[in-house]
Amino acid sequence: MIHVVIADDQALIHDSLKIVLSMDPDIQVVGTAENGFQVLDILKVKPVDVILMDIRMPKMDGVLATKLVKKDYPQTKVIVLTTFDDDDFVFSALRYGASGYLLKGVSMDELAAAIKTVYSGGAMINPDIAAKVFALFNHHLDEEGIISIRQDAEQEISPTEWKVIIQVGKGLSNKKIASTLYLSEGTVRNYLSSILSKFCLRDRTQLAIWAVENRKRLKEYVKKG
Repeated sequence: MIHVVIADDQALIHDSLKIVLSMDPDIQVVGTAENGFQVLDILKVKPVDVILMDIRMPKMDGVLATKLVKKDYPQTKVIVLTTFDDDDFVFSALRYGASGYLLKGVSMDELAAAIKTVYSGGAMINPDIAAKVFALFNHHLDEEGIISIRQDAEQEISPTEWKVIIQVGKGLSNKKIASTLYLSEGTVRNYLSSILSKFCLRDRTQLAIWAVENRKRLKEYVKKG
C-alpha cells in the first residue's frame, strides 16, 4: 500500500483528489494539507511514501516544504503539481529533491501512475513541460553546479552508460531510451541503477539535472567510447 499526502491550499482540489485516488486499491491517502507547515505536521505522526505538493501555497510554499521534507524525511517522495507559469518554482523544487512534476489537470489515471512510478524509484516528468524545464536548467548552467557526483566516478561509466545518461538528460522515459539505443527496458533500468550507484545520486531526476549541466562533457565521453 502506498501512503500518500495531498498538499493543496484549495480544499475542493485536495478533497476531490483524495476521493478519486482512494479508489485505487494500491493507494491510501493518509492526509491532506493546505500549506507546508501542515505537511510537516503530518510527517511527524505517520509514515508517508509520496506527497503530491502544490507549488503555490500560503504560509509555506511547496518549494520550501519540499526542501524540508527531503532534509528530514529523505525516503519520502515528492511530486510537484504545477502550471505552465511556475518554471522557476519547479526548478527549485527539483533542485531540492522532488522526484518530478505534473501539470495540474492531468487525468486521475496519469496521477495514480505517477505516484506508483516515483514510489518504485522512478521520476515523473510531464512531457508537456519537460522541454521548458530542461531549457531552464540550461539557463542556469553558468551558475555553480547544482548536482555533485562522487569524485572519480566518471571513470567507471561505460560507453553505453554515457549514452543512457545523455538520453536521461533529454527527459526521455525508459521506454523511449530503450527504443533509441536498441535496448530492452529492463536493460535500461539496470544501467540506470548502476549509474546512480556509481555517481552516488539519489534518483533519476538528479541524474537528469547533472546530465544537462555537463552536456558538453557527455558528448566528449561518447566520442571517446
